[in-house]
Amino acid sequence: MAKNPYVSRVIDAELGELLRSIPAVVLEGPKGVGKTESATRLAETVRRLDVPAQRAVVAADPQLALEGRRPLLIDEWQRYPPVWDAVKRAVDDGAEPGSFLLTGSATPSDSATHSGAGRIVTLRMRPLSVFERQLETATVSLATLLDGGRPAVAGTSRIGLREYVEEILRSGFPGLRGFSGRPLRTQLDGYVTRIVDADLLEMGMRVRRPELVRRWLRAYAAATSTTASYETIRDAATGGEGTKPAKRTTMPYRDVLERLWIVDPVPAWAPSRNPLSRLTHPPKHHLADPALAARLLGATAASLLAGDDAERPGKGPLVGNLFESLVTLSIRVYAQAAEARVGHLRTFSGEREIDLVVERADGRVVAIEVKLGGTVDDADVKHLLWLQRELGKDVVDMLVVTTGPRAYRRPDGIAVVPLALMGP
Repeated sequence: MAKNPYVSRVIDAELGELLRSIPAVVLEGPKGVGKTESATRLAETVRRLDVPAQRAVVAADPQLALEGRRPLLIDEWQRYPPVWDAVKRAVDDGAEPGSFLLTGSATPSDSATHSGAGRIVTLRMRPLSVFERQLETATVSLATLLDGGRPAVAGTSRIGLREYVEEILRSGFPGLRGFSGRPLRTQLDGYVTRIVDADLLEMGMRVRRPELVRRWLRAYAAATSTTASYETIRDAATGGEGTKPAKRTTMPYRDVLERLWIVDPVPAWAPSRNPLSRLTHPPKHHLADPALAARLLGATAASLLAGDDAERPGKGPLVGNLFESLVTLSIRVYAQAAEARVGHLRTFSGEREIDLVVERADGRVVAIEVKLGGTVDDADVKHLLWLQRELGKDVVDMLVVTTGPRAYRRPDGIAVVPLALMGP
């Protein structure tokens, strides 16, 4: 199969801007997300530490990794962590802006990266957002909404629910975009197998029961876009077993999977300037790519569109949760470009919930609800209006992201935007 052409990424502009001013930048994210391809386009010299021969040379003398024309890319630096210290020393010694670019598919330890804080800047790369998949021309910019003023929104999308389901299953990993059907399913299965059989071991975790890890991943996938408790996920992963594993047995799986960026939860949000009471703090669960969640659960386009989710009482249709995960992935990519953070809001009683809250550094926010469908009524926006009443002018905009065909503003000022028309 011919190599897919390079797909421009939102992060490319961020990466280029930082390299013009900062000596060392780290691009991190799960395997297969496109880090190496994006970084190689900017590098003059490449050291690939996932190649045993190159890693052996660097292990003999880490300073050799820093020789060559710059920008110098050290790919998969975590395969030999001492190279981090070599880069840090070079930066401390006055390396020029744009000297080093590191990519990593895992965080070997907190102490390693923390030792470079203030010297080495880190960027997170995620799978392809819907904007990067070039399904439609974006007509609504998240950065513009964050600027305030409630700008006009408009545009029509040809993309409907069937196409969004196809995108959920197709994956945002660039290397998988050329596959479909059984070959794609086989690739996704292989990705999960690599995590369980190799990546966890490389991170120093001996997996005595690989099937337990797979079941935990499936249970986590089933909790996509929810704040399900540890006990709920554990019980789902160990159904039928008389004795449940202790928390200390299964929590390390989650911790290591976060360090591999396979688990990508959205943290609970609380306003920085105008505190709200009675907010909960559990994160909302997401895997790095909704396609992984769908594959772990054996979902197909037919089953998602038919609502075959009898095993998920009280959680709503799986397609809705996976669509929210696709929206979340995309909004996080756009928010990072706008130097904003993303959280979710939920009160203790569950009486108030907002799917995504995007916050600027100055505390102003854009509040977002996700709706499976194109019709938005007053019930869909009541929590957005509640937040506006609570926080006033700090809520600079509100929108509902849908699977519908048209972007517009409601009489109450809330924007309704098809996901395919959203962009950075």
